[in-house]
Amino acid sequence: MMDCKFVTKDMLNRPVIVQVEESPLTFSTARTIADRKARELSSDPMLLAWFDRQAGKFSPDVICCDRNKPTWLVYAEARGADISVDINNEDYVFVYRAAE
Repeated sequence: MMDCKFVTKDMLNRPVIVQVEESPLTFSTARTIADRKARELSSDPMLLAWFDRQAGKFSPDVICCDRNKPTWLVYAEARGADISVDINNEDYVFVYRAAE
């Protein structure tokens, strides 16, 4: 992940915290759970960014010069992100923009 800073709970704006006991938790299952939680808050949320700690992946795969937050989170916030779903203490993070 190059010099990407790892996400921490304090970087997220009012995150929806989800604990899932399923083991192992896959990205696909985590995404389904996050999508469901986001739809509880917005009728048609748009996924802007995500992070998968175990795989060491994030999207969008952008690199910029923000030293305080991961670049994928900066990208999402710059595009109006207002819903974040934190699954299992930042193992998976999904960031959405609520429907207007």
